[in-house]
Amino acid sequence: MDPDILNVFTQPAALNQFLVENVITPGEKKKLIKPTASNNPKLEELKLLLIDWINTTLKQEHIVVKSLEEDLYDGLVLHHLLEKLGSLKLDVDKIALTEKKQRQKLSVILEAMDKCLQLDESQLKWSVESILTKDLLSTLHLLVTIAKHFQPSLAIPPNVQVETIIIENTSKGLKMTSAVEYITGSKENLEEQSTDDAFDEIFSRAPDRLDDVKKVFLQFVNQHVGKLGLNVKDMESQFADGVILLLLIGQLEGYFLNLRDFFLTPASTTEMLHNVNLALDLLTDGGLLNFSVNSEDIVKGDMKSTMRILYCLYSKYKTKET
Repeated sequence: MDPDILNVFTQPAALNQFLVENVITPGEKKKLIKPTASNNPKLEELKLLLIDWINTTLKQEHIVVKSLEEDLYDGLVLHHLLEKLGSLKLDVDKIALTEKKQRQKLSVILEAMDKCLQLDESQLKWSVESILTKDLLSTLHLLVTIAKHFQPSLAIPPNVQVETIIIENTSKGLKMTSAVEYITGSKENLEEQSTDDAFDEIFSRAPDRLDDVKKVFLQFVNQHVGKLGLNVKDMESQFADGVILLLLIGQLEGYFLNLRDFFLTPASTTEMLHNVNLALDLLTDGGLLNFSVNSEDIVKGDMKSTMRILYCLYSKYKTKET
């Protein structure tokens, strides 16, 4: 077992409890909030607000939620929320008692919810399996998205972030990567919202402009990593392991990156995630990144996510001399 994984848990008993409650099969990865998150006052504030919002919304249905993990996994509350807020009627049973029926019900509900929220698959931070297994991180992302869509006036606490761990069961044992994930964004950062809209616009309505934007970013990147003897040609693949991104940040921000802190030639997805998470942490600490980014999207080569990260650097350093 990776010794770093022990540092995530304050007591050995906590690790044993985690392994009992979270069976990770060979080759599987799980991302979850660190057990120490109970000390996060902003997270607790968000949970209480969402519980109060659900109970107020569903008061006439006589539904009372006390725990987001324990009361939403079977789909009953989500079913009522969708009918109440989205004015939709779904052909599913109100109560599903078996796990098979709960999974089937959740599948129908989440598919309808995603269409109602007008989200494509790449934007989803939840799944049937994660909700069914009482994953708090996924449940929070889902509820915040629902609340913002149907009740934008709701005073959701800004800048709620949590420490997460990604645990992978490899042939060499459990491997762990730590990361910070934003659940809610900043009220003040309206510019980022317009940035998201701009990239959404390019991808959905002006794909002919995509190559032009890529050329601008590639020119910018090569202008700064060229002195290291590097040349980036493929944005889809060459940023996925986080190496180019880290070296670019080092050049622009003046960081000396110790080779012991990242993997120069990552050999696994876990090592790639480590690099990308380190890059995101550096951007966050430098005040360049104050919106939520899923590091897995970068590793998977998601072009929209990669371009948004590059834009953070480009917008600040586009006039920087090499």
